[in-house]
Amino acid sequence: MTASRIPEFLPDHQPAAGELGGRVILITGAGDGIGRAVALACAAFGAGVILLGRTVKKLEKVYDAITAAGGPQPAIYPMDLLGATAQHYEELAENIGREFGRLDGLLHNAASLGPLTSVQNADPEDWARVFQVNVHAPFLLTRACLPLLGKSEDASVVFTAAAEGRQGKAYWGAYAASKAAAECLMEVLADELESTSDIRVNSIDPGATRTRLRSVAYPAENPGRLKAPADITGPYLYLLGPESKYVSGIRYVISDA
Repeated sequence: MTASRIPEFLPDHQPAAGELGGRVILITGAGDGIGRAVALACAAFGAGVILLGRTVKKLEKVYDAITAAGGPQPAIYPMDLLGATAQHYEELAENIGREFGRLDGLLHNAASLGPLTSVQNADPEDWARVFQVNVHAPFLLTRACLPLLGKSEDASVVFTAAAEGRQGKAYWGAYAASKAAAECLMEVLADELESTSDIRVNSIDPGATRTRLRSVAYPAENPGRLKAPADITGPYLYLLGPESKYVSGIRYVISDA
């Protein structure tokens, strides 16, 4: 493992046709934004995608888009990460095991922004909700899926990170702190798994991207100047695919340039 706390820029990756063929990849927050774009891209290059999200209608639209494009039939798994317990994640892993037998990729993409306010004025319940989605959910989901990931010859876990998690900013308390915790969790997992399995773990900060969360955080920003989610799928495909084998513990950043 090559570990680095200094983010490394990840160039765009142009996958070969069928590069992800036969892989089974679980994506959280797959109903829109980056999760949706990565799900469509993974399917386009041959992966069987498990679409996990809170809103069934959004997941169904992604499902329809994948099948209409001729991709492998995806699976839909509705789950509200805010209310999910350890048992829910264990049940999800059991279902994946029965249907697919293994898991080759896991993308932790779902995130909660929470209110942007000072630490002094932060509501403890709001703080807990943000941590539930951004930290506890990835921990519980990874923990439940590790045996399935261990059955893959080339498994990859990817966290979608954020700049606020590396450099705290005023009024970004819960979001920034939770993203810092999640990226540290990535490094902990990578270090633990280095000598015991072939599972690799990395993170990607997508930079300024045209997503719903971004529009809420920066309402006055011109979205037309931002990268679209579909423009940044290459680096995700690189980390979820076979080309990044043996690359683990790295904090990656997609350039805004």
